[in-house]
Amino acid sequence: MNSLCPARTEPPWVRRLLVGGALAAVGLLLVLPLALVFAEALKDGLPAYFAALSEPDALAALKLTALVVCVVVPVNTVAGVAAGWALGKFDFRGKSLLVSLIDLPFAVSPVVAGMLLVLLFGRTGFLRGAVEALGLTVLFAPPAIVLATLFITFPFVARELIPTMQSLGTEEEEAAHVLGAGFFQILRRVALPNALWGLLYGVLLCSARAAGEFGAVSVVSGHIRGRTNTLPLEVEILYNEYRFSAAFAVASLLTGLALVTIVLKALVEARERRGRRVA
Repeated sequence: MNSLCPARTEPPWVRRLLVGGALAAVGLLLVLPLALVFAEALKDGLPAYFAALSEPDALAALKLTALVVCVVVPVNTVAGVAAGWALGKFDFRGKSLLVSLIDLPFAVSPVVAGMLLVLLFGRTGFLRGAVEALGLTVLFAPPAIVLATLFITFPFVARELIPTMQSLGTEEEEAAHVLGAGFFQILRRVALPNALWGLLYGVLLCSARAAGEFGAVSVVSGHIRGRTNTLPLEVEILYNEYRFSAAFAVASLLTGLALVTIVLKALVEARERRGRRVA
């Protein structure tokens, strides 16, 4: 045991100082702001809190946010599984370039991503003619919000699955193929069950980011209340109108989603660790 875990040489007071400093930083920068959100939201009482959440504009923003999440997460899950399978199991020319392209949304500002959609679908956009020929409205409408959120959240599932697929190797898939299993059987019965916790982790992160995306959505939404405002945009408008209690009430929904995501993330990580110990 000692050979595997070298003895710690730092004195106890150093460890206590580091742990205490970390806890203080987490409490000051994370826990306190989250607590203040709920405190401000409930400052005027539960009736005012639920009244703010039941306003037509708030309900419309909630419905649009839920719609965006319900569209974006399945699409990015399928795309992430495909990217994880391809990049985690195969070597091919251009692989490093493809990995870099997947990471592009991490490097590009969300506002720039929104501007790219404006360049594509705006009045002088490259795709404006094709969209008008089909009778579709993209910019300043829900489709643009979905496209912007798809771009921003694309890496989350893929980036969790790629290293997971790489660590699993290809032995089990090759054995299943020898036994006569087809592609979808191998994917459904071998690859995905082995990478389940990584997949769930990526889906959680993708869902949370899709619900809370602000920058790209702000550029392409048009800020039409009751039609193209998601929850983050509704929070901004309420705050700018000095309706602070209502703004924090709506913000508490996003904060609650973040807390649920953190709890589920911790559960997924704990299950994954237990699975590794059993294996």
